[in-house]
Amino acid sequence: MEDNDIVGRLSEDLKTAMKARDADRVATLRMAISAMNYRRIERNAALTPEEQEDVLRKQVKQRDDSIEEFTKAGRSELADKERREREIIKEYLPAELSTSQLQSEVAAIVAGLAPDARFGDAMKAVLPVLGKRANGKAIQEAVKTAMAQR
Repeated sequence: MEDNDIVGRLSEDLKTAMKARDADRVATLRMAISAMNYRRIERNAALTPEEQEDVLRKQVKQRDDSIEEFTKAGRSELADKERREREIIKEYLPAELSTSQLQSEVAAIVAGLAPDARFGDAMKAVLPVLGKRANGKAIQEAVKTAMAQR
């Protein structure tokens, strides 16, 4: 199972959390390890570092969606639990771009597009470059802003 940095770190941190009796962290790390194992079995091969990051990004996205739904339903205690889990998972992902960095990089990419380019064209240009370094919703907002300023 220790086929890479992330899985190894998750396993080691799980042991530490179990010794510290940190129930939230233990549950979150177990879910992340389970998601990694599920993907590995699904592929019938060891996961690359990029694939492991993708699994964790999907876990973060699921938490974001849950937070939104719980907040709409007025279940703040469940939304807070999901926020804590999201933050634990994010510790294992590379740092995301700041809002200003994202906006400047998106603006540079959008500036290089044809004058008649639409929003979808801009997203197609931006996502392959910045998709792993920023949240999809943040990218979408930055592209909207950059397109409006053209």
